[in-house]
Amino acid sequence: MQNSKSEADAILRRAAWRLVPLILFMYVASFLNRVNVGFAALTMNQDLGFTPEIYGIGAGIFFWGYFLFELPSNLIMEKVGARLWLARIMLTWAVISGATAFVQGPYSFYLVRFLLGLAEAGFYPGILLYFTYWFPSATRARILAIFCAGIPISNIIGAPLSAWLLGLEAHGLHGWQWMYILEAIPTFGLGLLALWALPDNPAKAHFLNAREKEIVLARLAADEKPQVHGLKEMLRDWRVWALIIPDFCIVFGIYSLGLWMPQMIQAMGYTNIETGWIVMIPYLFSMLILWVMGVSSDRTGKRALHFSLSALIAAAGYTVAAIGGNDAIVIAGFCLVSGGVYAGLSTFWTVPPLFLGGTAAAGAFALINSFGNLSGFFGPAAVGWLRQLTGDYRAGLWMCVAVLVLGALSMQLLSSSFTRKPQ
Repeated sequence: MQNSKSEADAILRRAAWRLVPLILFMYVASFLNRVNVGFAALTMNQDLGFTPEIYGIGAGIFFWGYFLFELPSNLIMEKVGARLWLARIMLTWAVISGATAFVQGPYSFYLVRFLLGLAEAGFYPGILLYFTYWFPSATRARILAIFCAGIPISNIIGAPLSAWLLGLEAHGLHGWQWMYILEAIPTFGLGLLALWALPDNPAKAHFLNAREKEIVLARLAADEKPQVHGLKEMLRDWRVWALIIPDFCIVFGIYSLGLWMPQMIQAMGYTNIETGWIVMIPYLFSMLILWVMGVSSDRTGKRALHFSLSALIAAAGYTVAAIGGNDAIVIAGFCLVSGGVYAGLSTFWTVPPLFLGGTAAAGAFALINSFGNLSGFFGPAAVGWLRQLTGDYRAGLWMCVAVLVLGALSMQLLSSSFTRKPQ
């Protein structure tokens, strides 16, 4: 039995090396096309006459499109297969992201951002569901940590690249327009690659022989069975709806940072290029916390605790940034925020599979993520509104502290319910 498990683990490690790098690059492209608006704003806002409030609404309206199509998208993926559906998602959002270069004012900006969310809906929860097809629960936090590293990696790559592209003026287009166009091209290419290289599940993997497929499927079948499988049963389970609260809170912290940090740092007196390099620092630091939390979560099995600790680290970071004192202290605060929110995101998604499986998991991933991601609208919009109202970013930072503490507390209150059946 032990030899069989060891053999299955070896095959799954090989599968991880084949699949996870591609999925990681897909997520890097996803997040880059989603938040490069934060860098575009450094010059786009002035060119188009956008106020902080207009920018905040436009940056966040993406998530309304995401919200509307998230659940249907994930259910479609379960029917037609991951390969075809994830490739479709990437190809359509690449085209729309590139089209952002041609917005003319607030309403066209709102429309393109909404359509981008509609096109991308289902990608993130689709990947979460895809991982349950391949990897047992005992290793999933580490896999999710690698996957969620796509967010800081996209910013490590995208921050200096986007800052450099802002200075590109050619053929009648401004730098921010070239940024949208050129950063959409890799996404389109990865969408085409996914059509060839991403098998729907282990049974359809061309890089596994028949015996290896049987071993992997048996290893997954031996995993502890979740309590809830049906879609209707999932919709009646109060725990699914309650999990929207901690997810909303951690995502609030992510997008408040990602969509406003470039402008906060530029406001300290740095150039666009300097801002691009400085923004890299928190994302580099975040990868350490992200990995440590993922490994610790797998070793201890205390999923909810690791989420709450991560959220509190992020809250502490926002507190440090709000108190400030000098640039180095503020940036150190952003480092803690970045590490905390991304570690929290990766550990959060190890919680629903504790009691959900099958169609219930597919629906719940989409349902929780769609509602939780609405904070990607409310967070940036609220920060923009408070910035315009007070003339300062501190009020928005303190708001993020309160939201993240709420997320940590809500997960701890829910933690004991995941191992018992719903009433």
